[in-house]
Amino acid sequence: MSKRFGLITCLLVLLITASAQQKLNYAEVDKKSYELYVQQKWAELIDFADKARSNGIDYFYLQARTGIAYFNMKKYRKASDFFLKAWNNDQSFEWLQEYLYYSLVCSGRTPEALKYAQNFTENLQQKIGFDPKKLTRIAVEAGYTFNPDFDDLTQADNHETAGVGDDYGEAFYLKNYHFESVDVSHRIAPGVSINHSFTYLGINREEHVYWGELTTFPIKNKQMQYFVNPVFAAGKKWYVSTSANLIWGDYSYYAGGFNQQKYFYNSTVHFRDLVFTASTWFHSGNFAPGAEIDYANFNNEGFGQFSAWLTYYPFSNLNLYFTPRIYFKSDKENGFGFNTFGFSGGAQLGPIHFTGQYLRGDMVNFIESAGYVAGNFPGRSDQKITGSLYFPTGKNYQFVVRYINQDV
Repeated sequence: MSKRFGLITCLLVLLITASAQQKLNYAEVDKKSYELYVQQKWAELIDFADKARSNGIDYFYLQARTGIAYFNMKKYRKASDFFLKAWNNDQSFEWLQEYLYYSLVCSGRTPEALKYAQNFTENLQQKIGFDPKKLTRIAVEAGYTFNPDFDDLTQADNHETAGVGDDYGEAFYLKNYHFESVDVSHRIAPGVSINHSFTYLGINREEHVYWGELTTFPIKNKQMQYFVNPVFAAGKKWYVSTSANLIWGDYSYYAGGFNQQKYFYNSTVHFRDLVFTASTWFHSGNFAPGAEIDYANFNNEGFGQFSAWLTYYPFSNLNLYFTPRIYFKSDKENGFGFNTFGFSGGAQLGPIHFTGQYLRGDMVNFIESAGYVAGNFPGRSDQKITGSLYFPTGKNYQFVVRYINQDV
């Protein structure tokens, strides 16, 4: 029994001694991390720095070297975390300021980068073109879409399938639409920017009236939208955004009357719709969770919408990212409940950037992200697929091609 106790004691002493021998000290950490930094062994430097922190050692140069290691591996989101830690310890080094700025920009956090840039040296501000108030973006966009099923849907016997009846039954079929928009973005202060957009939407539909016999009429919708969207870098890694979308226009339709005989007359209806949104999100490592609350009034009916999302950056940069999102809706008829699931993402394919979105749900009077796209059209949609390709055509220019596929 005494031998066993003595053996256990010796083993414990050996384990404690070995642990003590493995414990790092400041001088060793500084020497080794600097050697790995000079040798540009970025992965080894990151592992060694993690080991040092597990031993309770962390300081300005270790944070900066770790950030530089991640930066050179193009893991900009992780790099920015360590540059921010180093920044909190010492803000005087211009090289750190530059690393911090570009790590945030390459992480998709430009408003935050500009907020820090107001404290950079004058030399660096000139180098990065810092301007607290600046016009940042002008875009002109036009698009055309059509209903590929229009001919099939407007067959003479389709009203029987639709069940509209022959005793003055009405059916409306989307034929095509076009849109034109002008977007302007500008910065009014470091970390505060405002996006504006004016859009014209022209919709061509065909009205079928079944009143003893089929009569068809071409009808038009005209819609204008003004969208304004301030974005604030409210704090460290924290963003807040609001928006308003003011929508107005008119649509026409034909109605029937009877004065000794049947007749039809054209009627025009003017409308005003609106959308207000407020959202917030937070950057944490390779994740960015967020939430949005919306209020809208379409066709004189008010409703609320709430959504939450989580963006994931698997490579810690903008080369690839995914955003699952869930939407809830609240109205007088159905109360509050789940409405739509969305999945969006983006990828950098060399110089070309791709973004896409998939929506699936009960999209009647539906508001998409930030309120920019408002589905106030009459009808119901179960699915929407969109994709955009951004082609650089110069230092400050891009050419964009979009694809939209939506059932209505």
